[in-house]
Amino acid sequence: MKSASIAKSGPMPCIFLICMLLFPRLVLLLMWFFSTYLQRAFHGGLLAPILGFIFLPVTTIVYAWEVNSGMPTSGINLLWLLIAVIIDLGGLGGGARRRSRN
Repeated sequence: MKSASIAKSGPMPCIFLICMLLFPRLVLLLMWFFSTYLQRAFHGGLLAPILGFIFLPVTTIVYAWEVNSGMPTSGINLLWLLIAVIIDLGGLGGGARRRSRN
């Protein structure tokens, strides 16, 4: 019986990860309206989540996950944060390169 419950809840994190990478701003909006995840991570401030929404959405989500999970921002957690920054900057750089070709 225990394996059935694991198989039943198994794919959810993968679906969330795919949605987060494909539509990070939509995920941020849903997190803002339907949870207190971002408010707890940024101590109720409004400026940091808005700037994160505009410039670094994946990084904002990863940072909020780390803070809400009680993980320190060092070691492997810092690596996750740096990977998120690279993903965000890659999206910004790819758009600038396409604009310069036209």
